[in-house]
Amino acid sequence: MKSCLIADDSPVVRLMVRRLLEATGHHVREAPDGAQALAACQEDMPDVVLLDWRMPVMNGLEFLVRLRRLPGGVGPCVIFCSVESDPGMIDQALASGANEYVMKPFDREILAGKLSLVGAA
Repeated sequence: MKSCLIADDSPVVRLMVRRLLEATGHHVREAPDGAQALAACQEDMPDVVLLDWRMPVMNGLEFLVRLRRLPGGVGPCVIFCSVESDPGMIDQALASGANEYVMKPFDREILAGKLSLVGAA
């Protein structure tokens, strides 16, 4: 069973993604902002992080840069899940250490495809 952390400020998005992941046997934790997500990773590093870009306290990109500097922080597969469609922002996310990028809204098939690409299905 893979452990997943959903870092998104929307409770609705977190609930939807939680249900999708739990239906495929993943253990899921949630964080409403980047700072709480970072704290969760320091406590117990997940296998996968599904990460929103725009969050309060600490945005997704700042979280990602800090995550990759933590002991064991290069291990988790990070999938940005965002409404940001600017190619420059997508490139920035990938250059900062994201493994994949998916546009919101997405469905079960899209998420499953991204998870299989990074070996987290």
